[in-house]
Amino acid sequence: MSIGKVIVEADGGARGNPGPAGYGAVVRDPASGEVLAERAAALGVTTNNVAEYRGLIAGLQAAAELGASQVEARMDSKLVVEQMSGRWQIKHPGLRPLAAEVATLVRKFDQVTYTWIPRERNRAADALANAAMDAAKGGAATGILDGETAFGIVTAWDADAFPIVADSAEPAAGSAAGSGRKAETAATGRPREDWAPRTAPATRLVLVRHGETELTAQKRYSGRGDVPLSAVGEEQAAAAGRRVAGLRPDRVVSSPLSRCKATAAAIASAAGGIPVSVEADLIECDFGVWEGLTFGDVREQYPAELDAWLASTSVAPPKGESFQQVAKRVRGVMGKLQKAYEGQTVVIVSHVSPIKLILRDALAAGDAFLYRLLLDPAGVSIVDVWPDGGVSVRSVNDTAHLQAGA
Repeated sequence: MSIGKVIVEADGGARGNPGPAGYGAVVRDPASGEVLAERAAALGVTTNNVAEYRGLIAGLQAAAELGASQVEARMDSKLVVEQMSGRWQIKHPGLRPLAAEVATLVRKFDQVTYTWIPRERNRAADALANAAMDAAKGGAATGILDGETAFGIVTAWDADAFPIVADSAEPAAGSAAGSGRKAETAATGRPREDWAPRTAPATRLVLVRHGETELTAQKRYSGRGDVPLSAVGEEQAAAAGRRVAGLRPDRVVSSPLSRCKATAAAIASAAGGIPVSVEADLIECDFGVWEGLTFGDVREQYPAELDAWLASTSVAPPKGESFQQVAKRVRGVMGKLQKAYEGQTVVIVSHVSPIKLILRDALAAGDAFLYRLLLDPAGVSIVDVWPDGGVSVRSVNDTAHLQAGA
């Protein structure tokens, strides 16, 4: 089954904060208002904010199961809406892994937006959450029908099913330790998240931004325009080649633009003439009418469009491409490369936007990450991935090779 846009209404609460907690989520057809799915569960003893995040996660999971391509998430939690929209920082360490789980789910869709609504407009999700809290307090299980699937509300705390903190080397107190986590992995298909060493060889992805160009030096938007490396950029590419050669790469894969292909050629030469191939989907974001303009030019000429672009990865520059569109094509090529070169070391020479999106996914970070990460020309980042979905980010924007005398 595959559908277009859906509305997810989500809520959660705790009686005591912390106290007996539960969440509820409703998935609706935006045109008719028809309920397509419902989710609810008790969480044992936790906080309002954790329960609210769990409601959003359950709603997004239900939308993904329905095959939705776009989601408008509506909540009466100002905190969750603002944090997931990237406007508020997530300061509480207990909420960060939950926000990361939301960010991972968001990547299943073409677009996800967040809307705050008053509590009276979120009655359905609120009623489900309260029923779950009643069950948590009274210990009675309740069944809720979801389309063709009946499921029960969980009445006991399960640290593996509803983690408040990120997995670590030691299981959380009261958890089912390894057995519960393995069962969840088998049931959900999600990779096991822990620090246990893996025995299978990793595929090492060495992410290299191209060297400097004239537009780079002038702080101008540089997307699809085929601008060559400057003299400084050529030196940076050579230095990156010497750095990467020490990692014994098997091949280089490049964006089709000349600034990347020249950087890739320098790396391949330094590594002993390894093969170089081109992947069209590693090309930079299309900045549309902003191409070649300075950041100041864009702020002056397109203030409303710039604000909208900065506020949401679903918004594209005029006549350009959104970061969500870039992410979709980059994920496709990454999946292809990981499958084709499993167990090898592959150098990927690309641009700021694709590399930032790859690192965002690898770190399970939110969209605010894109605006806080700096990637220098010829900077090197390293990510290891395993066949079971495990990911280890080893370095980000290493530029030691660009220092004088390096």
